[in-house]
Amino acid sequence: MSADAGPGAVPAAERAAMESFVPSPATVKPAGAPPRSQDIATETAGDITVDNPRMCARGVDVFYAEKQAIVDVSLDIGQNEVLAMIGPSGCGKSTFLRCLNRMNDIIDVCRVTGRIELDGEDIYDRNVDVVQLRARVGMVFQKPNPFPKSIYDNVAYGPRIHGLASGRAELDDIVQSSLERAGLWSEVKDRLGESGTSLSGGQQQRLCIARAIAVSPEVILMDEPCSALDPIATARIEELIDELRRNYTIAIVTHSMQQAARVSQRTAYFHLGKLIEVGETNQIFTNPRHNLTEDYITGRFG
Repeated sequence: MSADAGPGAVPAAERAAMESFVPSPATVKPAGAPPRSQDIATETAGDITVDNPRMCARGVDVFYAEKQAIVDVSLDIGQNEVLAMIGPSGCGKSTFLRCLNRMNDIIDVCRVTGRIELDGEDIYDRNVDVVQLRARVGMVFQKPNPFPKSIYDNVAYGPRIHGLASGRAELDDIVQSSLERAGLWSEVKDRLGESGTSLSGGQQQRLCIARAIAVSPEVILMDEPCSALDPIATARIEELIDELRRNYTIAIVTHSMQQAARVSQRTAYFHLGKLIEVGETNQIFTNPRHNLTEDYITGRFG
């Protein structure tokens, strides 16, 4: 699980700053100065909307018991785009990502308010089937987590429980197609009966991606999917993300700004639970609008 998984992930000094926050206009700080609570934007810099949104979040707040981890975040995720979410550890980016398919529901003390829509439907409506939602909005975690089953059964698991295949031949086609789209078929087609845990780290992560896309999701969420991988495996996953964008909407949390610059079309910068700035990736990294964004991407803190 990523560093922003729970309320204790935010350093005490930053939590105190957030709790004592008094809104005021952002100011430019001396190089190297730590971020101050009064530097936090009261409104997000940049345009939170896109012309063809697949998911829309408006006024989202997240609380772990009495501690607020996400503060009034509004953001669109466009169809067939990769949105990268960046920011220092404990800033809330992974917490927000998990809101998008209600993974935070499994945390007893977590409470989410605001509205998040998938194709215009409020995913937190009481009538929404969470199992079906997570089929439509798949998740790839930080550490590869193949099931202790065969490679074939890892990919076939979702289609089986959702009744997506009428027989073995159709299931075989889904498994092969998913492994092909994940760039893994040629490497495993002669060993489908072997355990998924027998694969290398990079292959395991691609297997998890194949498992996610086997149920034909609309959106794929990735929480630091390359953090446990070597540079060669990371490059393969990044190539795969670019290929998958043709058919899926992707939101990725990453601590690597270089990775965000390589794989995404839009980038969102989080700090102390707030969405500070969002915009086209090239603009964020070459001409950020907010001084906190500039300080982070230039390495002055974080």
